[in-house]
Amino acid sequence: MSEGRSKKAAYMKKLVGLLEDHSRVLFVTVDNIGSHHMQKIRGQLRGRAVLLLGKNTLMRKAIKDAAEEHPEWLQLLPAIAGNVGLVFTNEELGDIKEKLLESRVPALAKAGILAPQDVIVEKQVTVLEPTKTSFFAALDITTKITRGCVEILNDVHLCKEGEKVGSSEAALMQMLDLKPFTYGLKLTWVLDGGFLFPAKLLETTEDDLFKAFASGVSNVAALSLGLSYPTLPAFPHTVTSAFKNLVAVCLQTDYCFEQAKELKERVENPDAFVSEAPAAAAAATTAAEPEPEEESESEEFDGF
Repeated sequence: MSEGRSKKAAYMKKLVGLLEDHSRVLFVTVDNIGSHHMQKIRGQLRGRAVLLLGKNTLMRKAIKDAAEEHPEWLQLLPAIAGNVGLVFTNEELGDIKEKLLESRVPALAKAGILAPQDVIVEKQVTVLEPTKTSFFAALDITTKITRGCVEILNDVHLCKEGEKVGSSEAALMQMLDLKPFTYGLKLTWVLDGGFLFPAKLLETTEDDLFKAFASGVSNVAALSLGLSYPTLPAFPHTVTSAFKNLVAVCLQTDYCFEQAKELKERVENPDAFVSEAPAAAAAATTAAEPEPEEESESEEFDGF
């Protein structure tokens, strides 16, 4: 076996071993990361997680070759795309995610890359000399000279997310010493307990789960009521509707039951309840007023 084939076989064996030894895998993109930055990231993860990089073809081949023993790994194939790396761990995903996000560092924008976010240059007085006004004019940026420096008069939407950064835009951000982008590992997919899901679900809070559950229960209740099919979520609404129907029958007939008795009395004799309300309020007011204290004989003759 040649040296190249032996290295490939060793890499594939290592990947399979890491998948077997770790219950959680985070898929990350490693775009625009230098060797020094990558070394720093590995140091931060040491002892808690293992970062594995390599060719996508080798990763796919290793997973396909092990599919007979681990068919659940086949779901990982769509996630292996682009400049991807795998982070293997047995610790809590939230803790590892924080470590990965800590590794992001600000950097100058480079021409030709896709902007990861919008870049807006606020109106300001720069430190650039007046000879740079022609450069701003080429970018359709309105300027004027203030105290020997170029002043940007309006906010400028310089780059849009997902679009390529032009050479002029990159040069302007370098002249203004702007570092709008941060580079580091970016989470894309997560494998946990045999289930693969988007990394954005790691940001889900307990409140989000409660809202989603409550929305699902409401949808099930609405569907059950519409189909007249009994379910547990629709049970309170069914009981309430039945109670309203029984009360309606009581109001139209001589029949009555204990829970509807007071309501029927209010409908049949509303004047009695109207007169009781002011009387009850007056009684409460009287009870709240303190009784006047009797003056002693000594207080009556204090003025003489």
